[in-house]
Amino acid sequence: MSSTPAAREETAPRTVRHPNWTIAATMLASSLAFIDGSVTNVALSAIGKDMRGGAAELPWVINAYLLPLSALLLIGGAAGDHYGRRRMLTFGTLLFAAASIGCALAPDLNVLLAARGIQGIGAAMLMPNSLGILGSSFEGEARGRAVGTWAAAGAIASAVGPPLGGWLVDTVGWRAIFYLNIPVAAAAIAIAWRYVDESGGGRDRLDWRGALLATAALGALTWALTLWSSHHAATRGSWIGLGTGIVLAVAFVLTERKLGERAMMPLSLFGSRPFVGLTVLTFLLYGALGGFIVLLPYLLIVGGGYTPVQAGFSLLPFSIVIGMASRLTGRLTEKVGPRWPLSIGPIVTGLGFALMVRADPQASYWTGIFPGMAVIALGMAGAVAPLTTAVLSSVDGRHTGTASGFNSAVARTGGLIATALAGAVLAEKGASLIQAFHVSAIVTAVLAVAAGLAAFATLEARKA
Repeated sequence: MSSTPAAREETAPRTVRHPNWTIAATMLASSLAFIDGSVTNVALSAIGKDMRGGAAELPWVINAYLLPLSALLLIGGAAGDHYGRRRMLTFGTLLFAAASIGCALAPDLNVLLAARGIQGIGAAMLMPNSLGILGSSFEGEARGRAVGTWAAAGAIASAVGPPLGGWLVDTVGWRAIFYLNIPVAAAAIAIAWRYVDESGGGRDRLDWRGALLATAALGALTWALTLWSSHHAATRGSWIGLGTGIVLAVAFVLTERKLGERAMMPLSLFGSRPFVGLTVLTFLLYGALGGFIVLLPYLLIVGGGYTPVQAGFSLLPFSIVIGMASRLTGRLTEKVGPRWPLSIGPIVTGLGFALMVRADPQASYWTGIFPGMAVIALGMAGAVAPLTTAVLSSVDGRHTGTASGFNSAVARTGGLIATALAGAVLAEKGASLIQAFHVSAIVTAVLAVAAGLAAFATLEARKA
């Protein structure tokens, strides 16, 4: 998205004193969310047995984290733009670490869900501001390399998380997986405090009215969806939450329209067809991926008799491919533009999902699971870093945290919907579980291909 020359000059990124340490701090902080997500999926079955949680309760272990994360990402990014991105990154990381200890010590499911919710609040602060720091610290090809490195680190963290978490579940217990976050958080805070330059911190007043309306709207909508997923039916409470969320969302749009460029989320951003296209792509692609990442480990453990560590290793090819290719695709996007990587990558991902129709947890992993997994990983490797780079490049330096927060909120909302739909699959057993997984594979394939087509239709043919 274009801006005036004066605005670009005013918000041009400064020379970074410690570029490598800056990237390291953002990688470590954001890796907390990646590690936590991947590890929790592997431990879901063990948590259900220990806490006596059934098919109606298990999705809440994930949704209790996704609900505040989705609802607060936008205000987390805007707060970083206003109060300082390093400050918000550090506080969010500290809160996430404290909540992780609460998860590990939880005596029952209710306390665990409450601690997971606090984790979501911390992640809503650290995620958009980690990308906001990169967006305000680097530009051009340097930004592409930085974002590619950040994405690769996230993939590596996701790769290490499931096998290590599965081993801990098998040998120590599921509570140990949350202690993995403590040393990572400590390192992120120390490096950010010592080496990362502060950015953001605008003197304009924060749009509190818009922030509260956005948070309340997203919270009501995600609550309604979570309530629906736990009951597998639309209840009176879910309808009330949905109606309230829609009313609050309309109020938010009207408020932001009135404030113009002083708004937390300036509506002028949506006047750009590429920005809208990136939003649609993010929702569809990450919705499909979120459902797959939740369902596959559960299918292998419950339907195939895999141990948690074996299920963790089954996801390893996915993260390895993304980790190896993300830095390269990030640099490539700065040279050729985002249209082709973001069109081809999701379509290839969709083909991989389609291959999962052949998945049989009781047959050979190498013939039933691995081919689809490899194709999905190849497609996502072509989309993760280009998508992040394109979003950061679509706005000026003042709004990198806001844009990152909004895009992350869209991604998490897509994942939340997928988790709600996954609850119906988690309720199945035996042959019905396998059949339900195959249906979900077809749905995710359609969503991923649609994401690629949306990118092709809305993004420019070449970089401006």
